[in-house]
Amino acid sequence: MLAKLISIDGDRPIVLTKDVTVVGRKRGVCDVYIDRSSVSKLHCVIVKTDGLLFIRDLGSTNGTKVNGQRVTRGALLPGDELAFANARFRVYLGPDEPEPERRSDRTEMMTSFPDSDMAHDDSFDDEAVAGLGSDSDVRLIGDD
Repeated sequence: MLAKLISIDGDRPIVLTKDVTVVGRKRGVCDVYIDRSSVSKLHCVIVKTDGLLFIRDLGSTNGTKVNGQRVTRGALLPGDELAFANARFRVYLGPDEPEPERRSDRTEMMTSFPDSDMAHDDSFDDEAVAGLGSDSDVRLIGDD
């Protein structure tokens, strides 16, 4: 499951990759660092489990809000507005983004030829090859 917090204020989105994510303004301790003085050093925890997100406020000074209501804990649904003090986000939950296709290291095998007459013809038309011409120093030598 892909879980994102999409900033309503125009900041970059936050992808929640861990099952337990600590949000706050204490660099080096928090998984999601929000550089705003209104956000507490250890603001809240977001838990991702069974396709759901749960939130728990960690006694923050300015609170955690879901859809405008201050909460101490609760479940988050897709489209909910989540605010850490004055930092506002929209909750996105959805399927994982597909991984980019990898090119195979193996050679692709052709099972048929476009023109069936060419499939059984192993010879070259000497006159057609001679008429191609080339400025190269390499010359074809006949079997005479």
